[in-house]
Amino acid sequence: MKEDPPSLLNERIAQRVRDLRASRGLSLDALARHCGISRSMISLVERGESSPTAVLLEKLAGGLGVPLASLFEEPRPKADPVARAADQPSWTDPHSGYVRRNVSPSGVGSQIQIVEVHFPPGARVAYETGPREAVVHQQVWLLEGTLEVSVGDERHRLGEGDCVAMVLDRPVGFHNPGRKAARYAVVLSTLPHNLQQWRTQSPSTATALQEGTALLRSGRAPRPQAEIPR
Repeated sequence: MKEDPPSLLNERIAQRVRDLRASRGLSLDALARHCGISRSMISLVERGESSPTAVLLEKLAGGLGVPLASLFEEPRPKADPVARAADQPSWTDPHSGYVRRNVSPSGVGSQIQIVEVHFPPGARVAYETGPREAVVHQQVWLLEGTLEVSVGDERHRLGEGDCVAMVLDRPVGFHNPGRKAARYAVVLSTLPHNLQQWRTQSPSTATALQEGTALLRSGRAPRPQAEIPR
């Protein structure tokens, strides 16, 4: 696991926020309105002059339409399908002390991300998550310890081996009530906004595609004939 110094990680986060904001054509004021963070604070983050908490970064990620894990990716990652353990960036939340590690390769264009988290005993984090343009599905698989997870008004107490699924469109909270650190894996899958909109507006077409895919997998669907070049 790569233990990056805070200054290097803050610069990486700063570059990612700048790049994501520019790619979306958002001014500082517009992003501030989107995520509920002051313009001056966003400016500090983008200059690498702040040690932002996980809660603040989650707000920024929501305003930019990406999962929190995306803010820790390299600005220009290599297209390598293997992320070596020694190269996976690790970041410590200055407020709660929890440590997160981006496990997934970041340069392969996948909509799936895996994060490992070490959560100290007694620690608590509450994300003010709201609806996003892109739909983000998240599953939390507890590997060690005990963890309490809240999703909106729902409360879940997890033991070792338990897994909870959620959509990141409501406030989400984590609390470790135990006497030892909890360790869990977070798996995120992002559905792009245009695909979500297509599925919402064209349910019959989406259903037909799903049914056709199922037929192909079962081997019962007719296969298209290849054309002979002329």
